[in-house]
Amino acid sequence: METLEQIDSATWETAPDSASALESGKIVFLPYLRFELSERERRFLSPSYLRDHSKNISYRPLSGELHNEQGSPAERTELLSMLRRYNSQALSLAHALCPQYRSRLTAGFASFRPAQIGARALSWRKDDTRLHIDAFPSRPSQGRRILRIFSNVNPSAPRTWRAGEPFETVAVRFVPRITQPLPGSSWLLHRLRITKDLRTPYDHMMLGIHDRMKADEIYQRDSPQISFAIPPGATWCCYTDLVSHAAMSGQFALEQTFYLPVETMHDPARSPLRVLERMTGRRLA
Repeated sequence: METLEQIDSATWETAPDSASALESGKIVFLPYLRFELSERERRFLSPSYLRDHSKNISYRPLSGELHNEQGSPAERTELLSMLRRYNSQALSLAHALCPQYRSRLTAGFASFRPAQIGARALSWRKDDTRLHIDAFPSRPSQGRRILRIFSNVNPSAPRTWRAGEPFETVAVRFVPRITQPLPGSSWLLHRLRITKDLRTPYDHMMLGIHDRMKADEIYQRDSPQISFAIPPGATWCCYTDLVSHAAMSGQFALEQTFYLPVETMHDPARSPLRVLERMTGRRLA
């Protein structure tokens, strides 16, 4: 399984065009690209700034707000500044890696993850140590791609990931197990503000794949997969709606999510949307 595509760039603004590698399901690995924390920001390498029962501290670019943080007003301001800077540098990297996407990428949440993976007891559905593809229950993508950039800001410990088999193989296994949504459920979920937008048949199917992957203990144990360690200071990115992945261990990481319309891709046929439409023989978004 040739999963990693290594790039030796050490600047956020300069990198070779890697859109084709990402679209094919590769994880682009940049071992020398560091997100530098200031001396003052290093004090945030502690779970004490994370609000109880939260998995990460999130920055929402559209509103400019920070969520799930705790600390003094001054500390919250500095956390916000750190995440804004990461948002900006991650956007620069996305533009360098995928210049064709430049005008169509939309920034979603940025997050800081100060908790040790596995430190909290989670239900299987929320347990990201289980192999899964990304589908967000409250934020339907409506077919858009989910591109995510990560940086390990832990000064001394790696972050360990697993990566699994290709999306189409996963889909062939799990799609037949997915039941149809109840009539009117998409409208009702949106009306009750459980979802931020209407769930399309594509969103329903992707959530079904996500849940059935995580719930299948035999699949988690026996399916083809690799494990690899991301060293301190490294950055990596992939389409997490395409790449089957699991975060196994680590603490202190930053992440930025981007959304991309399928038609902007070099090869839209490789998108999960088009794969599932070919499988089902119908339009899903």
